[in-house]
Amino acid sequence: MIMMRHCGKVIIFARFEITWNMTTFENIIAKMLSLSSLQVKKTMALLDDGATIPFISRYRKEATGTLDEVQIEHINDKYNRLKELSKRKETILSTIEEEGKLTPELKQRIDGSWDSTEIEDLYLPYKPKRKTRAETARQKGLEPLASTMLLLQRDDSLQASLRKSIKGDLKSEDEALAGARDIVAEIVCEKEETRNRLRGAYANHAYITSKVIKGKESEAQKYQGYFDFRRLLKSCHSHSLLAMRRGEAEGFLRVKIEMDNDRVLEQTKRFYIRNPHSFCGEQLDLAITDGYKRLLVPSIESEFNASSKDKADDEAIEVFASNLRQLLLASPLGQKNVLAVDPGFRMGCKVACLNAQGELLSHGVIFPHPPTPWPDEAAKQLHMWVDKYKIEAYAIGDGTGGRETEAFVRSLPFNKDKQIFMVSEDGASVYSASAVAREEFPNEDVIIRGAVSIGRRLMDPLAELVKIDPKAIGVGQYQHDVNQTKLKQALDRTVMNAVNSVGVDLNTASSHLLMYVSGLGPQLASNIIKYRSENGTFHSRKELMNVPRMGAKAFEQCAGFLRISGADNSLDNSAVHPERYALVEQMAKDLHCNVAELIKDKELQRQISIDRYVSEDVGLPTLKDILAELDKPGRDPRSKIEEFSFDPDVHNFGDLKEGMELNGIVNNITNFGCFVNLGIHENGLIHISQMSERRISNPAEVVSLHQHVRVRILNADADRRRIELKLVSKI
Repeated sequence: MIMMRHCGKVIIFARFEITWNMTTFENIIAKMLSLSSLQVKKTMALLDDGATIPFISRYRKEATGTLDEVQIEHINDKYNRLKELSKRKETILSTIEEEGKLTPELKQRIDGSWDSTEIEDLYLPYKPKRKTRAETARQKGLEPLASTMLLLQRDDSLQASLRKSIKGDLKSEDEALAGARDIVAEIVCEKEETRNRLRGAYANHAYITSKVIKGKESEAQKYQGYFDFRRLLKSCHSHSLLAMRRGEAEGFLRVKIEMDNDRVLEQTKRFYIRNPHSFCGEQLDLAITDGYKRLLVPSIESEFNASSKDKADDEAIEVFASNLRQLLLASPLGQKNVLAVDPGFRMGCKVACLNAQGELLSHGVIFPHPPTPWPDEAAKQLHMWVDKYKIEAYAIGDGTGGRETEAFVRSLPFNKDKQIFMVSEDGASVYSASAVAREEFPNEDVIIRGAVSIGRRLMDPLAELVKIDPKAIGVGQYQHDVNQTKLKQALDRTVMNAVNSVGVDLNTASSHLLMYVSGLGPQLASNIIKYRSENGTFHSRKELMNVPRMGAKAFEQCAGFLRISGADNSLDNSAVHPERYALVEQMAKDLHCNVAELIKDKELQRQISIDRYVSEDVGLPTLKDILAELDKPGRDPRSKIEEFSFDPDVHNFGDLKEGMELNGIVNNITNFGCFVNLGIHENGLIHISQMSERRISNPAEVVSLHQHVRVRILNADADRRRIELKLVSKI
């Protein structure tokens, strides 16, 4: 440490610290995730080198031992947390050392701990504080009296120390004893063992309670289940906790974490007081009781408030991210000419005609429904659009008037060979008023932009939904109540993984889709669009290197996820990375053909003996991926879309009857069940207990987003507009 002023020593010290931390980190993470240290070490090295999670999981399988993106995400998260904790430890050690209180034993404990709670407990007695009652007492010279009270616990010594303390501003023994008790209270409550004792009790025995604020019962009806709620904190579901916290924030509920503190208080007294019946014991009893109630309980209660909220946030974010991924990877219709309809009654139905590339060809408004019904004119107009633009499918928004519009369209005689789909409108209005929509359609009204969005999300949900704030898509659980920074990070990562798992057409993708491609980001995505508009379509992946600011590293990260249909090199329309083109060319050469012939000929592909191509850089996982791409280059991993229709006799809440069985679509999944669209304004809920005959812990074990299901009506509460369902089967 003495030589740190010398620049050479600084470098040597820094390298030692980094090497030591890396070794420690990989061992900690490997143990936490039940992985090998080598897997973690190589993954961390790739992350430090700037590799993205999609790139590592797809193109560095040999290095990581075929870890998937979820495992790599966990390594990345824990690695970042450990790095942050390492910086925190450096700050703590530096602060304690500046105070001249850093002993070898304390330094060893802090150095060896990677538990943030333990580290903060060790730091607490030395942490700079605002002016406390104990600090005021210390300034009056009462620390020796407090030490005698806590450590010696002898009445004669206490009396002698007390007499010496009466000086300066101190006027009485009672005042001196009160100040000494304040110091003792703070010391005891900052002791690691004291805090851990209460933590253990809270972890196992604390209850969370919720009560409605008197006089607000009628306003708080949506929180009726929490008017008089009490449950063990450790077993309280995340959705319940978040609901209570929202009710509290809105001023309807009073939420508390409660526990029988007397038992732990008595244990604490027995731990510190040797002779409870002595004068010194009585003073310690007063000090510990005061500190326990005034300092310790509020501190630990606040800690558990925060930790329970963090846990609930994490669970809600995980549900949201899972739903978002399923939504983004929903089945696409593909490149077909689509007539999109944003339904309505009084203002009519807004119609947008799109070509197979999603470009707006024409738009208008029709009025097939009351209060101004012109069904014949609407049918005539639709027929004209269908013929003129060779419409192959309809996309009808599922909002107000959706069912009626679907029925009208299905009734038209010229639609017999056309596919008709109900499409979720969630987020369409957000998109239509966004800067993205204004940039794409500067001369069109917001209602037309909404219709375009409905049509495009049928053709390719992923390409369209990336333009919308995920929180507006309607598949979350208390998404506005959770930690927004954590939520954004999780959702951005989910979008990025979804985009890269599918791949992106370099010549048709929007900048909003391109920005999620591994290694790109907003600036490079914008540069690609600008280059494309100035130079025309890309003919090869190599041409990407002509894009401003596209360096070798960015190219390495993005190239494998970008597709070029009709490229000069057939591999440019596949997930084979350019770094492996030479290997594929060698395979073709060994079979006396070229790459294009190899891709077309399945028999030639079957003749490839991949073992002969294993090397230090390329192993069987990569070779198997290459063969899969040669078999189906540029294949879309998403399933094919299927048509669906709701029960024609059910259009509103009043049509529902207990025991009735209906078809529905799962449109949101939470950790307590899933919501199902039945073709009316209200969604029904299948509680987790009604999903399976066996006990399940997660609804995602049984259903997935957009899944077609058969359900039975258990109860339809007209007053509360709530529908309880039972899952009969998956269609």
